[in-house]
Amino acid sequence: MSLSQLTMTFCVGLLAAMAVQPAPASEEGTSIDARARRFIQHYETNIRPLEIEVNRCYWAANVTGAEKDFERKQQAEEKLDLKLSDKEQFAELKAIRHAGVSDPILAREIDIAYLIYLERQIPSELIKKMSTKANVIQRAFNVFRPTVDGKQLSDNDVRRVLTGSRDSQKRRAVWEASKMVGPVVLADLKQLIAMRNEAARKLGFENYYAMRLYLGEQDKQQVLKLFDDLDKLTREQFHQAKFEIDAALAENYSIPVDELRPWHYHDPFFQEVPAVQGELPTAVYKNLDIAKLAQKFYDGIGLPIDDLTPRCDLYERPGKNPHAFCQDMNREGDVRVLENIVPTGEWTRTTLHEFGHAVYSKNIPRSLPYLLRVEAHTLCTEGVAMMFERNARNVDWLMAMGVQVPEPDRYRASSAKFQRNRLLVFSRWAQVMVRFEMGLYANPDQDLNRLWWDLVEKYQEVKRPEGRDEPDFAAKYHIVGAPVYYHNYAMGEMFASQMEHAMLRSITAASAAAPTTYAGNKAVGQFMRDRVFKPGLSVDWNGLARYVTGQDLSPTAFAEDLKAAGK
Repeated sequence: MSLSQLTMTFCVGLLAAMAVQPAPASEEGTSIDARARRFIQHYETNIRPLEIEVNRCYWAANVTGAEKDFERKQQAEEKLDLKLSDKEQFAELKAIRHAGVSDPILAREIDIAYLIYLERQIPSELIKKMSTKANVIQRAFNVFRPTVDGKQLSDNDVRRVLTGSRDSQKRRAVWEASKMVGPVVLADLKQLIAMRNEAARKLGFENYYAMRLYLGEQDKQQVLKLFDDLDKLTREQFHQAKFEIDAALAENYSIPVDELRPWHYHDPFFQEVPAVQGELPTAVYKNLDIAKLAQKFYDGIGLPIDDLTPRCDLYERPGKNPHAFCQDMNREGDVRVLENIVPTGEWTRTTLHEFGHAVYSKNIPRSLPYLLRVEAHTLCTEGVAMMFERNARNVDWLMAMGVQVPEPDRYRASSAKFQRNRLLVFSRWAQVMVRFEMGLYANPDQDLNRLWWDLVEKYQEVKRPEGRDEPDFAAKYHIVGAPVYYHNYAMGEMFASQMEHAMLRSITAASAAAPTTYAGNKAVGQFMRDRVFKPGLSVDWNGLARYVTGQDLSPTAFAEDLKAAGK
């Protein structure tokens, strides 16, 4: 659905209330396209430098974890937010948009600027309070380290225990310790949720979730339809896969299946498939220089990253954000990746993922205007990253990249099944996150601990710990730092499958042979530049799906991939 369609169907009441009559076109200097160009010039002169400064401060805060850097980040965010809250500028923007701009690219810039300004049309004091509270919580996540028996653990330490230990008591202690950030941030998080809902209602939205979807050119019914379809297509496959996973886990821990609890899975949230069935040996990855492997891969497909890596921050240290992300600093080629790499299959996958984001940002044409020189949507860049990350456990891809894989014939089929189970497990976890956040913003005063575990049991088939009544949902960083975002991961997986099918058809047509791996195939980079990266934000997410694949986004190709891998 296009932005104009969304405007008509999702927010007619809001726009009618906010409408401003345009000045007559006959007035000197008031032609709508001319006014639009002046507005965009104002944006690039006054807003663009502030956006770049926010990016720089965000990067510094996450690299160092220092309080002074978080203070600078907050100050930069507040300065940008207050500038975008300018009522006179917003009135002019609404008038231009309401009158209609004839140039399609200029009209798209105005639509995007409208969404950016709209979010800030709330009292400046509320903007400041939300920024302050979010930064307090984000810093708490950055500096928090689980503690077991007096020893602080890194995020990688937690994962090492959950993937390697057979001691159920030790696993439980580490799992519970990893959740202790929840009580630390809970009070602040509840206040932030209330502020977000207050801000959304001041703009005429039902709640913050509805507002965030609208700002992303989506709506609740559209998202729910995709997730309901995804649920139907994955439910039985997941149930069978989960039965097999649980049997293997129970055997590994020498316990009955009905004694399995959340700490018996290999990820604190069971968002990753446990490495008990078909996972490649750790020896495959333990001596890899993962950053160089990623550099070799992207260079081989014609999307080099060697100019990006010197500015990246790839290895763990105290105070640094323990996770991973990619950031386009200025839409002029300064693209950076933050990671905490250790030589594992998980970090191989994550590195391919983050540099997938990077090559998307880097290759959006500079000929596009600044406001459109960005990915079509977060789900689209997630889809690109997810498509490339799937290679990390592909036996043929690893060997094509020069990685030694013992007994490749033994692991080829089982590794494919592992990848299929990984996608299944993630799709069910995404159901939890999406439906929880919808419920959280719709009714933040309900029993959120219960809602969380009801959804975990329904969609992930994981039993809640007996007698536990803790805010485990608050231990998930995305609820604070990337709110109303998780649906884009699952939609990104759908886009990844749909896009990869189209790409492979294109490569096959060009080479008359269907590749089992596209390592070293520069036709991949050409396809991605021409079909995926080139439009930037000149189209919306569904427009890009149609441009790349000829169809609206759906879970059909994703489900086909799951069936093919399960054979």
